[in-house]
Amino acid sequence: MNKVNVKMIKLCDDAVVPTYGTEFSAGADLYSVSEATIMPGETAFLGTGIATAIPEGLGGLVSARSGMACKRNLAPANKVGVIDSDYRGEIKVALHNHGNVPQTVAKGERIAQLVIAPYLRAEYEVVSSLDATVRGEGGFGSTGTK
Repeated sequence: MNKVNVKMIKLCDDAVVPTYGTEFSAGADLYSVSEATIMPGETAFLGTGIATAIPEGLGGLVSARSGMACKRNLAPANKVGVIDSDYRGEIKVALHNHGNVPQTVAKGERIAQLVIAPYLRAEYEVVSSLDATVRGEGGFGSTGTK
């Protein structure tokens, strides 16, 4: 298994270092440093109390925790947050309540997961035409119809 060293600082005493639930977990759990009640249809920005120095060529993807999303209807408002390698501020999670009842997030609760992943930086080239494919311009839902 490949591993990478990601330097981080704790911005407050209550900050929890991200943890992996199992040996083969892709995402490390992020923890809230405060308590918040999120009303239905609302979003709260929850701090994790940590800042990182993600190595160049890698990015941090902040995703929902499946249990929290499925059981409590709480998931990041932007679906997947992206942390660039040059960002040095506190990692915050914009947690949205998709349900019909208020949800309280406790201090120290796992609120999202962080996946460190490589990325490619594209160089966009304007051309006069694109190569043809079987799909062509078929958009949303076009590959599942008969």
